[in-house]
Amino acid sequence: MDKAKLNLPPELSKILKYWQLIVTLFFLVILLWSSIFQISTEEVGVITRFGKYVRQVEPGLNFKIPFAEDVYRVPVERQQKLEFGFRTAQAGVNTQYNSQSSNTKDESLMLTGDLNLAEVQWVVQYRVDNAYNNLFEVRNPQSTLRTLSEAAMRQIVGDRTVNEVLTVGRTEIGSKSQELIQQICREYSLGIKIEQVVLQDVNPPEPVKAAFNAVNEAQQEKETLINQAKSEYNKVIPKARGQAEETIQQAEGYAAERVNNADGEAARFTALYNEFVKAPEVTKRRVYLETMSNVIPKIGNVVITDDKGNNVLPLLQMEMNKKNIK
Repeated sequence: MDKAKLNLPPELSKILKYWQLIVTLFFLVILLWSSIFQISTEEVGVITRFGKYVRQVEPGLNFKIPFAEDVYRVPVERQQKLEFGFRTAQAGVNTQYNSQSSNTKDESLMLTGDLNLAEVQWVVQYRVDNAYNNLFEVRNPQSTLRTLSEAAMRQIVGDRTVNEVLTVGRTEIGSKSQELIQQICREYSLGIKIEQVVLQDVNPPEPVKAAFNAVNEAQQEKETLINQAKSEYNKVIPKARGQAEETIQQAEGYAAERVNNADGEAARFTALYNEFVKAPEVTKRRVYLETMSNVIPKIGNVVITDDKGNNVLPLLQMEMNKKNIK
């Protein structure tokens, strides 16, 4: 048989060598193609050899042993999210959501601490921070994360009243849920970091929504009336208090004035009496003169004549001339 091969025609021998070269080149290309791989900037590569973890590679061109090593690309820099109570039907400028399926209804319907029902829709945003744990420690990490997120949210909502869930407690519920989900992720070694838990929409169940809205409107109206009453109170009461204080101050000022005047008159009378005791005639004359000096200017013009006087015209003419001079 070897002799037969050696005795091949030259043309056939050349063709055989040509095909051998082609097969060798093809095998080398496949070998090279299987050895080189690229990891994108938002991923890391996890290398396993015959199913066993051996190393982790960074973004860029990398090499592996062909047919013996496998590459798992894990997006560690990409923010991912899980939606609960709704699903994004079409993302874009006008995003459309779907919350009518039975699965989403079951996710969102929850029992609050005061035994009421609420429909809670929320989003869990997360990143993979440990590629090894995310690949090998848990069989299905995304499904596990969905289950534990729903359990954590039900626990947090179950500790609060329906009013807290629907109104003032939404921010606290999101932060508490994030802490609890992150704690469980560490315990399960999911290799996941929870970035944020956002409550999208919280509503009462559809059959009681109208009644609940009526109660909310009544409470809002009550708050409005209370605020209006407080506003009127703040307008009227301080003004009345100010007026009362002003009246009291005026009365006190008037009383002080009267008392001071009385004290002054009493002091003057006492001083006058003391002088009268020392010199009665002099004091009488001085008081008479002071009194007359105060009274006479207030009387006006007075003409005094005897009982025989019968012509007062000269005197009146003199008075008129005096006024003209002035």
